[in-house]
Amino acid sequence: MSILIKNIQTLVQTEEQAKNWVAGAAMSHLPTIDNAFLWLKDASIFHFGKMEDCPSDVDAQVIDASGRLVFPSWVDSHTHIVYAGSREGEFVDRIRGLSYEEIAKKGGGILNSAKRLQNTSAEDLYTQAWERLEEIQAFGTGTVEIKSGYGLSFESELKILRVIKELKKNSPLTIKSTFLGAHAIPMIYKEHRKDYIDLIIDKMLPTIAKEELADYIDVFCDKGFFTVEETDRILKAGANYGLKAKIHANELAVSGGVQVGVANNALSVDHLEATTIAEIECLKGTKTMPTLLPSCSFFLNLDYAPARQLIEAGLPIALATDYNPGSTPSGKIPFILSLACIKMRLLPEEAINAVTINGAYALELQQEVGSICKGKKANVFITKPMDSIARIPYSFGSDLVEQVILNGEIYA
Repeated sequence: MSILIKNIQTLVQTEEQAKNWVAGAAMSHLPTIDNAFLWLKDASIFHFGKMEDCPSDVDAQVIDASGRLVFPSWVDSHTHIVYAGSREGEFVDRIRGLSYEEIAKKGGGILNSAKRLQNTSAEDLYTQAWERLEEIQAFGTGTVEIKSGYGLSFESELKILRVIKELKKNSPLTIKSTFLGAHAIPMIYKEHRKDYIDLIIDKMLPTIAKEELADYIDVFCDKGFFTVEETDRILKAGANYGLKAKIHANELAVSGGVQVGVANNALSVDHLEATTIAEIECLKGTKTMPTLLPSCSFFLNLDYAPARQLIEAGLPIALATDYNPGSTPSGKIPFILSLACIKMRLLPEEAINAVTINGAYALELQQEVGSICKGKKANVFITKPMDSIARIPYSFGSDLVEQVILNGEIYA
């Protein structure tokens, strides 16, 4: 299929050659073309430029995007969207004053979701996750990472990963899979932590590798969850099976998670709400992407990660939703942009870089998605009429995506 989008008011995030990421001061630069065209052909970006150079008489479906902006599809590099049901009861508990840690200690939180998931069929999990994928697709997301972690048993962790594998096959979204068996210690292992870690390493990982169920391995290295030493052991075991590290670090406390992630060549360290100069210095000169999850801070009333400090230190940042039932029951990237601008003081250009090019790097997909670049996937969306990119974070309650195109096919 060939699609020619004409009269684009502004074509956003254009580049002649794909880059790995943007960092520091460069994050405030967002290359655009006004009065532009974009030609999508055979599921890829074939050509783009100024309207004065737009080809004529091409065999293509023509879309008139007058007054509208065209973006590369968002890249959401951190989600947990395969889960069973919701946890609004805990939402009310937090309103009444219970902390995230207090809810977890009484069997809520991750353990609550794990119990529900263990009693939910793979078919039901698939149906629920498919609905969430359709939801985020409508918001402009074209690439998403999905973690396990709500199983916390051999059978249930594999059940989640097998569901993700089916979603990969059937969804138009580009999907990466992450094994997060080390999300929490199950109640039955509370007095035998090492036995659960042995189960992850000796039984789960070999099966996951044999069935090719995961692209990455993750650990929740934080206060009340996994220690630095346990995290290091699990990440090294994952590396033996070819799984690169991605890590939950420093959400609840300064945990050493950033340092152990960097030491294990983590592709990204995610959360970072509790970050000091030591973590920032540790990240300098590495290939690890700091990934911030502002809607988690919003929902749990946590401090926001120090995005400005990270950028001013010359580092890149990615932004992601953390879509999950406990701390972020939303996968809406435009709201993430609003939070990043309002609460983290990012410029709209910085926030958009963080959910396009930098998010793509956090999934090793920077050569495939994340920008308008010849040869990349034809994953774009067209906005409703608007004057500038700032309208998206400014209009935080509005749905401004008018048309979604994934792999060169029109979906909305």
